Amino acid sequence: MSTSRFRAIQGLIFALSMLSMAQPSLAQQKMVPAPPQAPLPSPSQSVPAQAVAPPPAVAQPAQPAVSDAAAAPADNAGRALKSTTVALRELSPWSMFLSADVLVKAVMIGLAFASLVTWTIFFAKMIELSLVQRSLRAALGKISDARSLADAQFALGAKESVLSLLLAAAMREARLSAGISSDAGIKERAASSFAEIVRAEARRIRLGMGLLATIGATSPFVGLFGTVWGIMNSFIGISKSQTTNLAVVAPGIAEALLATAMGLVAAIPAVIIYNHFARLTKGYLEQVGRSSGAAARLLSRDLDRTHGSTHSRAAE
Repeated sequence: MSTSRFRAIQGLIFALSMLSMAQPSLAQQKMVPAPPQAPLPSPSQSVPAQAVAPPPAVAQPAQPAVSDAAAAPADNAGRALKSTTVALRELSPWSMFLSADVLVKAVMIGLAFASLVTWTIFFAKMIELSLVQRSLRAALGKISDARSLADAQFALGAKESVLSLLLAAAMREARLSAGISSDAGIKERAASSFAEIVRAEARRIRLGMGLLATIGATSPFVGLFGTVWGIMNSFIGISKSQTTNLAVVAPGIAEALLATAMGLVAAIPAVIIYNHFARLTKGYLEQVGRSSGAAARLLSRDLDRTHGSTHSRAAE
């Protein structure tokens, strides 16, 4: 009897121990909530297409993309460079000339032609003055030791110059005044011929200088006229466009000011070249005056020699 009770007590203890071991797992199952299950549709109901959830998209690896903030400065720099190039092309002298008014174009063409004339006169007169000055200086050196008009003409030869013209005029007056005893009258008439030759040579050597003076004096005013006309057209364009934006106003004013610039380009060299030639011409005319004096001295020697021989024959 005692043995059966002992076994019953032992079985009860074993059962209690097993029950205590199973209780924690049941508690953990109660703590985790089961996911809700959607009710299965009945066979009579159709499942809508929207109800079927699409499969989750596979995440793609992130690609390194250039940000707009980084690309914007390069784009803006390119556009600024392009706009600057266009502005420089539009504001070049040639483009401004092409887009100017017809009258302003005519003024610019006239001023360009005046500048071309100025430089043509400069090169031509430089060559002419250098040649005539060298030639006259050499001629004066040749007759420095001449004793008479005939000797001087022989020393010069057939080469024509202002000095040869003066010597020829002196000999002609001496020949036409043969038999006249008044030396003063002969010298006076010869001096009058010399003055005419000197004036003719001065007119010849100053040829073109009057045109230089005209270009230098009038070119700024002609350019100013083109500028005034161009600014008037610019104001008319401003009134028509009804805007005072600098991009609209600047091209017309720049075209107008180009006429004044061309006027100064034509006038300044003309004035400088005129003053330069005035000094050179003055020096050359002084040489011509010395040539006239040399011819007058040779004529006076010939007259004195002629009268001396006449007196000596009369004394014999």
